[in-house]
Amino acid sequence: MVAFDGDDTLWHNESIFSVTQERFRELLGPYVDGSDVDSRLFATETRNLAIFGYGVKSFTLSMIETAIELSDGRITAAEVQAILDAGKAMLDHPVELLFGVADAVEEVSATHPVMLITKGDLFDQESKLARSGLGERFAAIEVLSEKDPAAYRRILARQGIEPEHFVMVGNSMRSDIAPVLELGAWAVHVPYYVTWAHEAVHDEAELRDHDRCRHLDSLDGLAALVASIDTRSSP
Repeated sequence: MVAFDGDDTLWHNESIFSVTQERFRELLGPYVDGSDVDSRLFATETRNLAIFGYGVKSFTLSMIETAIELSDGRITAAEVQAILDAGKAMLDHPVELLFGVADAVEEVSATHPVMLITKGDLFDQESKLARSGLGERFAAIEVLSEKDPAAYRRILARQGIEPEHFVMVGNSMRSDIAPVLELGAWAVHVPYYVTWAHEAVHDEAELRDHDRCRHLDSLDGLAALVASIDTRSSP
């Protein structure tokens, strides 16, 4: 089985966060030096993950909390409303597929069962999948609160798949690559041009050199790569 990550693997996501965060810095300009906004927002997001989880709603709440803290409570109701409006705009943003995605999913699904394994808010992820036009291609869909070895192990057990016959395709070394390699599965890393700091790993070079890790600049060519993995993983 071949599994795809959603955000920044199938469709653009982090770039939307980056644009919103830039506007957030501008909004807080009257209260604080912009250079401090990013680090304080990241610290708030990280602290809130255990409470709010991942996704736009969590990000929006963290922006509001950061704005209150950095403005010493002086932020106005209108400015809070602007942050809420920015969050709503992110949720309503059109789903834009990355280069080669539609063809890659179609080609791979013609020869292998494919599934979506993504992380974040259930409503948001389901909405993006529905608007992507890719939903009918996937034999199974999993929206996780966290992508770790235990979560992948449960998915493989439900699907009745041994790790050596499983390929995970994604942009995040932390969420898509490292956990499946730990289980003995295969991984295809397709980097996105911007990555959230929370997804960074200290052993990226080691992961890139792993004998079950492959790399593509885009999903164009994935079908051929999966075929080559088939040859390696066949008994």
